[in-house]
Amino acid sequence: MIPRYSRPEMVSIWSPETKFRIWFEIEAHAGDALAELGVIPKEAARTIWEKAKDVEFDVARIDEIEAVTKHDVIAFLTHLSEIVGPEARFVHQGMTSSDVLDTCFNVQLVKATDLLLADMEKLLAALKKRAFEHKDTITIGRSHGIHAEPTTFGVKLAQAYAEFTRCRERLVNARKEIATCAISGAVGTFANIDPSVEEHVANKLGLEAEPVSTQVIPRDRHAMYFVTLGVIASSIERLATEIRHLQRTEVLEAEEYFAPGQKGSSAMPHKRNPVLTENLTGLARIVRMAAVPAMENVALWHERDISHSSVERMIGPDSTITLDFALVRLTGVIEKLLVYPENMINNMNKFRGLIHSQRVLLALTQAGASREDSYRLVQRNAMKVWEQGKDFLEELLADKEVLEHLSEEQIRDKFNLDYHTKHVDTIFRRVFGEA
Repeated sequence: MIPRYSRPEMVSIWSPETKFRIWFEIEAHAGDALAELGVIPKEAARTIWEKAKDVEFDVARIDEIEAVTKHDVIAFLTHLSEIVGPEARFVHQGMTSSDVLDTCFNVQLVKATDLLLADMEKLLAALKKRAFEHKDTITIGRSHGIHAEPTTFGVKLAQAYAEFTRCRERLVNARKEIATCAISGAVGTFANIDPSVEEHVANKLGLEAEPVSTQVIPRDRHAMYFVTLGVIASSIERLATEIRHLQRTEVLEAEEYFAPGQKGSSAMPHKRNPVLTENLTGLARIVRMAAVPAMENVALWHERDISHSSVERMIGPDSTITLDFALVRLTGVIEKLLVYPENMINNMNKFRGLIHSQRVLLALTQAGASREDSYRLVQRNAMKVWEQGKDFLEELLADKEVLEHLSEEQIRDKFNLDYHTKHVDTIFRRVFGEA
């Protein structure tokens, strides 16, 4: 991933240095288990650790060897033998390249997921804080982009909190599903390596032994993982899109923080654009694009092929690095988001009471009018507001047919904003608990 959308801690997980260090640990832990079984000398297992545990593997040298061997794992093992010496002949006993590659990939995904989960905790904390801050900040809810009925800005943020809570739960499950280890040898039968070796390596790396690996770990696990990242990215985009709409000039109910010295346009000095949330919308597309290739990786030939390999070498780093960056950026947007309650009220009153139409409709039906007649009476007065700029309450009070069913006091009562927010506490308890 390009540095512009990368954070160092996540990038380091996918560096060649980290990868080769994990490869070594897999091989060395397997050596320990093999030594306990008497397959290799215990002294050889100790030597492997002692000579290479603190070594920084030479990436350029490995690349140089691979240019000849055309095989990355063999290139690494050759470089390892240069470091370890004669005892290196006991490395990789009964193992295949997939044992190393698949186990390493899952270790990297687990490490990346732990960072993503930490990111999500910070985002949830920011959403919760701002939700309570604006729990009672009245704003208009919209459907189809059109004024519907009042809600609160806190409820909008509580919805996002609930959604990202679900996203976090999905990511926890995805981590569990991806945290498996395969040290089973050719076609996964353990013919040349005892299953206890796999269990030992899995335990040392914080993984579970894959029940049936067929030489490769089944890619349905990875498909679910990358689809989960795609869902999280979609939730990021949903919230980013909401903020973008609210920042539009004719709306301006909320706005990204605009820092001193920041410039919005090279041509128009007045511009304050929602650049961060627009960026998040784009980054979400990058994360989601990994979902389909990951699902296509499930159908490998027979026990294995490597059609999945080139895909994962790209989508593993790109998806996790991008999502990490996006979650941190969204957290910053929420923490610094500028909110304009007065604009929310002004926008809500723009069509002079129309947002109370449902309450009048229901009151008419409860007063004895048919639903069809009630709808007709309310709509004909509502259209005068749309088309002529009339005041909805005044039109209703002047409508003799409406007054046949409702008194002036009953009509006025239907324009009370508090009616629409009376269950906000209930919503917040459902989302955040009693606290």
